Amino acid sequence: MKVRKAVIPAAGLGTRLLPASKAVPKEMLPIVDKPVIQYIVEEAVASGITDIVIVTGYGKQAIENHFDTSFELEFHLENRGKHETLEQVRRIDDLANVIYVRQKEPLGNGHAVLVARAAVGDEPFAVLWGDDIILGDPPVTRQMIDAFERLGGPIIGVQAVESIDYPRYGMLEVESIREREYRVHGVIEKPTVEQSPSNLAQIGGFVLTPDVFDILESTREGTAGEIYLADALRTLVQERPVYAYEFEGRRYDTGDKLDYLKANVELALQRAEFGDEFRSYLRSLNLGTAA
Repeated sequence: MKVRKAVIPAAGLGTRLLPASKAVPKEMLPIVDKPVIQYIVEEAVASGITDIVIVTGYGKQAIENHFDTSFELEFHLENRGKHETLEQVRRIDDLANVIYVRQKEPLGNGHAVLVARAAVGDEPFAVLWGDDIILGDPPVTRQMIDAFERLGGPIIGVQAVESIDYPRYGMLEVESIREREYRVHGVIEKPTVEQSPSNLAQIGGFVLTPDVFDILESTREGTAGEIYLADALRTLVQERPVYAYEFEGRRYDTGDKLDYLKANVELALQRAEFGDEFRSYLRSLNLGTAA
């Protein structure tokens, strides 16, 4: 069965980006001139996804408004003859079939995936995090879908990380199948350097099968009262073959302030209309004395 749906949990409070995220959803903060979540939706669509299920919560109406039609704005732009900008705005409206479901309480990322069950139905689906921009060629979601079709089982996107970062991620116990592809035997959430079974971190989203929903329903809450997707994956690994794919791409964790800044600089440099001028400006800075 083809993977045509993606779930994007976007109900989190964005505490790492306070105070900017106090009134503006972290997913709507701009990278140059596009909100973070638009990059994620565009990457999914470029990967062949047709239906986007965005899990929202209180105060996230700006996300829904962004992917909706704004008649007043379009009328204003057309009246002013700003046709290029008008086409950019209209393209957002037509990116995909966007479905919104509500996570009424912040009960963890596993719970966020679970509330999307009715919208996903009985078919495989991708999970993409609402603050992770991952750019690759081909798109990273496409790489994982291709791996899912080759291997016939759930896929965990992974990247090799430095040992200092092991306590930040779910680290995988794996067995190599072929280049960039692994059979997963276990997941250890945020281990110490000594506890980590490999240098492969659970980064980059997932392609999951619908049986994960039954596991999430029976997964016990953790110490913080939340249901974690990592806990459900540990159970799934015991019940069926689960695979990891080491994707090729550049990841920006835009919920991290430093990575957010890097994303703005690096993606601005790629822009044809001002990238060269911006590069010249950066070279002109006296970084040794800049405040």
